[in-house]
Amino acid sequence: MPRIPLGRAALAGLGTLAVVAAAVQPVSAAPRADRAEGPVAHAFSGAAAEYGVPRDLLIALGYSETHLDGHHGLPSQAGGYGVMHLVSNPDQHTLELASRLTGDTARELRTDTAANIRGGAAVLRSYADHAGLSKAERRDTDSWYPLLARYGGATDPATARLYADTVYTFLAKGVTARAEGGERLTLLARKVAPEHGSLAPAAQSPDYPSALWVPANAANYAVGRTASVSKVVIHVTEGSYAGTISWFQNPSAQVSAHYVVRSSDGQITQMVREKDTAWHARSGNASGIGIEHEGYVDDPSWFTDAMYRSSAALTASICARYGIPKDRAHIVGHSEVPGNDHTDPGPNWNWTYYMQLVGGSTGGGEVQLGFPSYDTLRSGSTGAQVSAAQSLLNAQGFDAGTVDGSFGTKTTSAVTAFQKARGLGADGVVGARTWTALLSAGSTPALSQGSTGAAVQRLQRALTAALGRTVTADGDFGSGTQQAVRDYQTSRSLGVDGQVGPATWGALQAGR
Repeated sequence: MPRIPLGRAALAGLGTLAVVAAAVQPVSAAPRADRAEGPVAHAFSGAAAEYGVPRDLLIALGYSETHLDGHHGLPSQAGGYGVMHLVSNPDQHTLELASRLTGDTARELRTDTAANIRGGAAVLRSYADHAGLSKAERRDTDSWYPLLARYGGATDPATARLYADTVYTFLAKGVTARAEGGERLTLLARKVAPEHGSLAPAAQSPDYPSALWVPANAANYAVGRTASVSKVVIHVTEGSYAGTISWFQNPSAQVSAHYVVRSSDGQITQMVREKDTAWHARSGNASGIGIEHEGYVDDPSWFTDAMYRSSAALTASICARYGIPKDRAHIVGHSEVPGNDHTDPGPNWNWTYYMQLVGGSTGGGEVQLGFPSYDTLRSGSTGAQVSAAQSLLNAQGFDAGTVDGSFGTKTTSAVTAFQKARGLGADGVVGARTWTALLSAGSTPALSQGSTGAAVQRLQRALTAALGRTVTADGDFGSGTQQAVRDYQTSRSLGVDGQVGPATWGALQAGR
């Protein structure tokens, strides 16, 4: 049978998330009884030998899905079971396929780790046979890329690629993991060069430049909002990164989140626009932005430093753009939203560390943003105003690195990227125009005398930079602020009314 290229049609049908396996041996060879192996490692070796699937590939797959934890037969959010995450939901049926291929019952596949691993290997082998892989090709780990993508169950090529990429990342980096009973499994790092075929990478996020964009199915969220954004809600996926993304694309899910964060490296995918209402926290949907974190509530191994840092930068950006206070009253767990019965992010989530990162310093304090005047900053500059610029850049998704008050090469690159995005002169120097654009970035509510709050403070800081004189940043739109607005509107040839609408916000955010 000729090999079948994996296009959109081939992605539809079977799927979900996968698991581990072992060094390829001929299908005719009997499983080895390696006395040095524990029961889980032995199950991988046996399944790999029986079905001709590379053992290392199976291990990397299982680790990417579950960290080799079968979760006592309980399903993931997407209806996946066991180490190999064999799925049974309205649109994906790898559990049922594995039962047909192995002769094991669905219950055995859900609850018995060895059977589950064998079932995952059987499903992968059936995909290899359908694609026409020869015996030699099956021995080549790099040949399995499109089959792993199919195992993930995604119908969207970009999502399928995220799934397969995660597995090959673990093959390249290596893995040391604890399986059932404390058994230790080690996967040595290796060179990989997977055959991507026609699978396309994801686009960039429309709201947060550092993230990818893979839209959720329209049946899983509501267009628009009935309340203003006032909180960030922290979730844990109870499943893998790519599997969760695929689930949110499934119309049967009836759930979604705005963002999903990967455990291993902090990669972020946006799935619902911030202006729209994701379905993630019942009473918190209308006013919240939901961030899902790859992993399981009961397993702290998923909560990596890379995940914390990446997620915290995203949360800080959201807070800056919507004027949300960076405190635990406004950055909450799913379990803390009224009317919910969920427990995530659970006791293993380090709120203290996370909030310190969101605050921009290891001590958890807020970075000072308001000054009587704003200096011109360039490479080599140091001090509190550099920290302010770094914090503002990070909040807008332009990675200035650690907020340390030292204007180095990373800060220069972030400034240049921000300037290009705003149509400013891209010289890497933070002058009056760049300060004005940075300080005013965020939501654009209509403001007038009597308005109060974080948006007024942003306005006042931006006016200080734009006009070159101090406008008190107290969050109170009084007569002094009104006069400053009139002066700014006059000097920029805008309609002079002392009120801040789209035209005035637009001028400020363009650095005029």
